[in-house]
Amino acid sequence: MPVITRRRFLRAAFATGATPLLARAARAQSSVKIGSAVLGDYSMAGPVIVALEQGMFRAEGLEVEYVPFRGGPDLLKAVMAGECLIGITGSTDILVFREAGSPIKMIATHTEGNHFTLNVAPDVQKVGDLRGKAIGVTRAGATTWVFARMVAKKEGWDPDRDVQVVGLGGLDAQLAAMARKEIAAYVWGDGGAVTELQGKSKVLMRLDSVTPKWISQIQYASEDAIAKQADAIRKSQRALFRALKLMRDNPKEAAGLVSKKLGWSPEAVLGAHKISGPLLPVDGSINVEALGVMQETLLEYGLIKKKLPLDAHYTREFTPVRI
Repeated sequence: MPVITRRRFLRAAFATGATPLLARAARAQSSVKIGSAVLGDYSMAGPVIVALEQGMFRAEGLEVEYVPFRGGPDLLKAVMAGECLIGITGSTDILVFREAGSPIKMIATHTEGNHFTLNVAPDVQKVGDLRGKAIGVTRAGATTWVFARMVAKKEGWDPDRDVQVVGLGGLDAQLAAMARKEIAAYVWGDGGAVTELQGKSKVLMRLDSVTPKWISQIQYASEDAIAKQADAIRKSQRALFRALKLMRDNPKEAAGLVSKKLGWSPEAVLGAHKISGPLLPVDGSINVEALGVMQETLLEYGLIKKKLPLDAHYTREFTPVRI
């Protein structure tokens, strides 16, 4: 009688379909969630949507669920609880959350440079027109608040006297305040392309002009996930960076895939691509010099109180991403 080895048993079992329990367990191990801090941002959400729509995660043996959150803090809770394998968020979160003691690390750059935009009322022609007026931001102390003050300083203005920087919350609140002429501008991401197409505001400039060294968005994971789920992280990243390549190489195709999920028209998505497309990364490599500039900026504006070693914020284990 032949010896029944484990390999022979498994081969026969899968061939006859006799192990649905084993098959379900294998699928469960490859099921992960990827979260983003918000949905309404092309460069943040687009790669996840494209990778899902094109079956790029499944090609890596992953069943991925995409979960957009209502902000970076909510996303952090999910990543720390193990509910999301990878979080995609604004890059300053890694500096703020690490200082607060959260055991997370940046695993790749998701959007290079600074894709935030200064969006102005239709009658504003140049930055100088904003002197003596109000600029809307999400809240005092947020990254948008920092950028508004940096714009004022670049113009040689006192950001506390020559302009008003007003915390208003989400995009709807910004647009309502602009319609009432309470603000003349607001700071936002590439979603400014949508409101420009609607005639509610216009994109005056991308803010890398005030932050020449910056990283807009990152991918991060908990230290526990990095230690225990490195293979799933690598597979997820390969799919995400294949999606980023498609977005760079064929923006029209990507716009068709992304527009329905975002609730934007394809024309608006292409407008957002004009803003963020040049900043989409090739392999996720981390610019440590830019990370250092960001840390110094947050220290200057009081958003962090202490200077942690830069290498405490990231790992190079997963970059450059090979696709």
